[in-house]
Amino acid sequence: MWQTAIEAAMKTIRQNIEQHPGLFPHITENQRYDWGGNGDWIEGFYTGLMWLAYEYSGDAVFKKSASDLLSNFEDRLVRHHGLDHHDIGFLYSLSAVAEWQITGNPQAKELALQAADKLLARYRPNFGAIQAWGLEGDPENGGRIIIDCLLNLPLLYWAYEQTEDRRYYEIAVKHANKSLRFLVRGDGSSYHTFYFDQENGNALRGGTHQGYQDGSTWTRGQSWGVYGFALSYRYTKDPVYLDASKRLAKYFIAHLPEDHVAYWDFDVQVEAGTPRDSSASSITACGILELLEWMEPNDPDRELFQTALDNMMRSLVANYSTKDLPEAEGLIQHGSYHVRGNRGPDDYMIWGDYYYLEALVRMEKGIKGYW
Repeated sequence: MWQTAIEAAMKTIRQNIEQHPGLFPHITENQRYDWGGNGDWIEGFYTGLMWLAYEYSGDAVFKKSASDLLSNFEDRLVRHHGLDHHDIGFLYSLSAVAEWQITGNPQAKELALQAADKLLARYRPNFGAIQAWGLEGDPENGGRIIIDCLLNLPLLYWAYEQTEDRRYYEIAVKHANKSLRFLVRGDGSSYHTFYFDQENGNALRGGTHQGYQDGSTWTRGQSWGVYGFALSYRYTKDPVYLDASKRLAKYFIAHLPEDHVAYWDFDVQVEAGTPRDSSASSITACGILELLEWMEPNDPDRELFQTALDNMMRSLVANYSTKDLPEAEGLIQHGSYHVRGNRGPDDYMIWGDYYYLEALVRMEKGIKGYW
């Protein structure tokens, strides 16, 4: 089942490369991607897809297409174009780090280290975490952290491994600890964002940007937590991160609908037409795969997580994938971006495509992605 789904995904990726050479997919509301330049937070997922496709198939077309885009990412970093946010790991782990891991290209390694320095510069000592959006001192976002940033921390952990410079590791751990304390609630649910006083670092309040309301649990935010804390455990072996990931995963699984694919927020009233977020389930599947690797063989939660993983992925392949839609540009349907803002409430999401394929190739061939 997984192999058939992967092969269908390969055809779609190849078709996109042929039809849109040198361009990146952006979110629309019309069941197609808008193809353009490299200026958003999402472009790394497209190169990540190419590298997954290359690792799985060995087809040089995917390798060349991904490598050809490295100079684009380098130019963006030099110009500091659209980089005043935390998503630098999404951009450069899936482009520069991936290329260095697979090909050993020293230019890619150097670019990734420069990107890690950009992310490091967003650390704010006053509240001990990485600022999510905007410039330092921004009146709205200067004291704001976001659960999504947990998936950017692997760039810092990786930079520490390459350089032995403790700053990368220490700041990643400080941010992970701050996220654990303030974004994860007692019942295993999560805040999307949290605000701190920029001057004295005092905790102010939890909130959301893309969720249903400030106290709700935005499903993609929950999925970032599941995978993000599992990845922090991979690098640190601190059991508090493994425990946090497990608690978030249990909450996610317990609140899934009958077809095992999440709606866009766990607290929104479900009625006809309520948007799903297939990308949240794809990210959580990757997080559970990471968890299963680190859990003890006799852990009582293994069966729960393995069953949930199988159910989610079978449903995504059977009910959400585009394997039977040869003209589709995305790999899975019914993802959501920013429902309250009416931006991409039901469409292809390039990060959903990436995590869907990452989960598939990890299950089929042990390929783990580039975090």
